[in-house]
Amino acid sequence: MVVDSPWFAATAAGGRRSPGDGHAGRVREVKIREEMIRLGQFLKLADLVETGGDVKPLLADGQVRVNDDVETRRGRQLARGDVVTVGGQSARVG
Repeated sequence: MVVDSPWFAATAAGGRRSPGDGHAGRVREVKIREEMIRLGQFLKLADLVETGGDVKPLLADGQVRVNDDVETRRGRQLARGDVVTVGGQSARVG
């Protein structure tokens, strides 16, 4: 269940991709307070899923990518600069 969020249509600061960075479309930067964040938490924070319950099936189906690699672990630690993609929508940990 990917959320169709309007912020993906707008370019955020740093939202335009560099040529050859491996991600189609635009990437929105989502600021975090700590140095690291778990993937499941980030998916909700970035509005890539509607609820926490939506995370598990997406991971099980291989629909979540972190830095262009399929990720199946909800608890994966993300650091600033990591890019998470779900259903063609991407968000960078900022």
